Amino acid sequence: MQRRSFLQRIGLAAAATAATATLTPQSLLAAEAPKGPNTMNIDAALKAITGGKAVTPSKKVHLKAPEIAENGAVVPVTVEVDSPMTPDDYVKAIHIFATKNSNVRCADIMLTPANGAAMFATRIKLGSSQDVLVVAETSTGEFLSAKQSVKVTIGGCG
Repeated sequence: MQRRSFLQRIGLAAAATAATATLTPQSLLAAEAPKGPNTMNIDAALKAITGGKAVTPSKKVHLKAPEIAENGAVVPVTVEVDSPMTPDDYVKAIHIFATKNSNVRCADIMLTPANGAAMFATRIKLGSSQDVLVVAETSTGEFLSAKQSVKVTIGGCG
């Protein structure tokens, strides 16, 4: 390496260091904040699914999630909806939300009467202690819901 190219590289490194030194930690966090179609709040996500229709809490929707999750990266969730699953009356979709995650939509499950039962089990990621919300869409156009609070002890993002 020649002395001139060495000095040029040192100058470039110094300029890059000076440019990043002007950024504050807040501006770095804002720059890294997720943006795009998957980063919406719970109200916007519900409106996107329901089209503005009312979501009714119902005892027909059974949500099983731990009250305390030791690892926020893998929180087991099971959803069952009491439905006859006939061609005239069935659950069309089950939507699972984590209300405080940057991407609140965790899962969207589409069903038909051929499924036989309106049930789904999965593992979701929770960034912090928050509510898990489930919305079931019926073939009659109703939106039924259930909610459970989950406390994340470790492994959360915040």
